[in-house]
Amino acid sequence: MKIAQVCPRYYPDIGGVETYVQEISERLVKRGFNVDVVCTDPTGQLPEQEVIKGVTIKRFRSFAPGDAYYFAPQIYFYLRDHHYDLIHAHSYHAFPALFAALAMNKSRLIFTPYYHGGGHTHFRNLLLKPYRLLGSKIFEKSDKVTCISEYERSKVISDFGVPLAKIEKIPIGLNLEEFEKHKYQKKNKGGKTLLYVGRLEEYKGIHHIIKTLPCLAGFKLEVIGKGPYEKRLHELAEELSVTKQINWYKNMTREKLLHYYASADIFLMLSTHESYGITVAEALLAGTPCIVTTGSALEEFVDGRLCLGIEKPITSNKLILAIKQLYESGIKDTMENINIQILNWDEVTDKLINVYKHTL
Repeated sequence: MKIAQVCPRYYPDIGGVETYVQEISERLVKRGFNVDVVCTDPTGQLPEQEVIKGVTIKRFRSFAPGDAYYFAPQIYFYLRDHHYDLIHAHSYHAFPALFAALAMNKSRLIFTPYYHGGGHTHFRNLLLKPYRLLGSKIFEKSDKVTCISEYERSKVISDFGVPLAKIEKIPIGLNLEEFEKHKYQKKNKGGKTLLYVGRLEEYKGIHHIIKTLPCLAGFKLEVIGKGPYEKRLHELAEELSVTKQINWYKNMTREKLLHYYASADIFLMLSTHESYGITVAEALLAGTPCIVTTGSALEEFVDGRLCLGIEKPITSNKLILAIKQLYESGIKDTMENINIQILNWDEVTDKLINVYKHTL
């Protein structure tokens, strides 16, 4: 079976969609499938074509203002002129999936939207309204839609009228074994560490964490990631005189990232738009309690004990109370019996192969 995985970006770019496509593509190749990843490169600095671990990557230059949209009409013409048994398109919130749907000929189409119902900025949110007419075509042309959370499935049904029978829920996977040697790692005594991992975008809510630091003596914040909001976050830290309480990291190895997950006291993800929340799942697997914003798929992790939820609008007072409550509970020391139901990537790949075969 010849498969095209169509997505905005691919490794070495990082992010939730990038990770998902890389993990399933490499496993599909090991199972004997012929896999091409068709994606974009806004920078023009990556190879136009290369093979990584058996996966052929074809990159097209795109227009991506603010690291969004990834407008690359070349993808439409490429897919129109090349035959694949099946095309698996990823991300409603960027143009490559739309070009894949419009280029459909005899191929079958699987669509994983990572849809959360809103734009990451006010401007992007305005653009979503006229785009919905175009975006709905992707759902219409799809033979099957795979959703990564119950929240996403409900949004796809309510916003696009996709029949329940057309949707398959397949969560994002994790490499569960890599957490074992880091799980419940003890942090250095005397420290109080907050952790954020992810892209630095305004909708991710990192600024809310920074605003609490003047009232959290003895706490430090570790920020791992990069993105367009980074400059403003540094400016905010200087305005609040909390620069010495924050450490910033980029391009961290996976092994080191796992160490930071496990050694933190509290992980925070205050995003307003999420269709899953892979960093929250990773933090919990590493034995670290979390605080998240309710109102998106992140709410599915909230249990009132290991993961606390904060309702919007987020205020410093709400967040400070939650941080103190979770830290003072000492819950990190009693998490040996944590039982999070998360699939590993092999299980996710098995489920996708089953969808592929039933679609053809």
